[in-house]
Amino acid sequence: MITPPYLLFIGDAPDQLAAKTAQGIVDWRREWCLGQLRLADCGADLGIPDLSISDAAGRGARTLIIGVANAGGVLPDHWTEVIVRALAAGLDVASGLHTRLESRPEIRAAAEKYRRRLFDVRHTDQGFATGKGTKRSGRRLLTVGTDCSVGKKYTALAMEREMRTRGLDADFVATGQTGVFISGRGVAIDAVVADFISGAVEWLSPDAPDDHWDVIEGQGSLFHPSFAGVSLGLLHGAQPDAFVVCHEPKRHKMRGVEHPLPTITDVVDLTLRCGRLTNEATRCLGIAVNTQALTESEARAYLAELSRQHDLPATDPLRFGVGLLVDRLLGEFSGPTPANRSEAA
Repeated sequence: MITPPYLLFIGDAPDQLAAKTAQGIVDWRREWCLGQLRLADCGADLGIPDLSISDAAGRGARTLIIGVANAGGVLPDHWTEVIVRALAAGLDVASGLHTRLESRPEIRAAAEKYRRRLFDVRHTDQGFATGKGTKRSGRRLLTVGTDCSVGKKYTALAMEREMRTRGLDADFVATGQTGVFISGRGVAIDAVVADFISGAVEWLSPDAPDDHWDVIEGQGSLFHPSFAGVSLGLLHGAQPDAFVVCHEPKRHKMRGVEHPLPTITDVVDLTLRCGRLTNEATRCLGIAVNTQALTESEARAYLAELSRQHDLPATDPLRFGVGLLVDRLLGEFSGPTPANRSEAA
């Protein structure tokens, strides 16, 4: 478990996009964020107070989060001194970069000296079994996508928030590095050896009470030639009772490749076919769309047409909320889960 409150280190990030990991934490766990730590030539601003390490420690910060995503996931040499100072001030340090914190001798030595923890959330020492596909108690919802970066994490977080607001027992389950920082726990599934992806998701979402929902963050797309393997393993391990399809309407090609974007119908049909391997009753709950590139009137008209075409609720989780999706969930799911129905009988 990564312990809040956080001091978000965005170093000398050249622009706002480079600080997207930290921005995601601020967007969804603002109450965990005491402030930001920026170097002199930083081009990003999270809109929260600038704090020094000593100020943050004095206010109760527990963890320094390296909130930058850069090319290659490297840890710049000149950040080492900042990280060492944070450890000396009594903070743990967590990073989502590919470079392991302990690979720097100065950082490893400081962590040992000050008895602080280092979290490399893109890597895990946790061992996983292969997936078994045995039905688990509790309920699960998975976000899936027509492509990468279409809002699967934000949709899952919005669902968790709305479900909790309505008194449901729901937890966001992180499967990527930013999600781990937001939730304080999880596994970056894309760094798990392929044979153990579904087993890792089963470990993340074990047996639970009948009325509990795990809202599992999706990754990639079943249609993406680079990442479909991760998406399929995640689907089988999640065994979702319901899934939400996430989409970006202005995109025509999948990110990083020349393949055309699949249709929403394509994604629903393939998710149903593949998902029934581990949950025969899986069903599509609705559609979540990132309408940022549309005007409000265009967005409302587009969503209404999607809903008509697919006979499913369609919404933009950030613009219009996920109330329609939770309404559908409450209407379709009641009573014990399939795993416990037979036990009750």
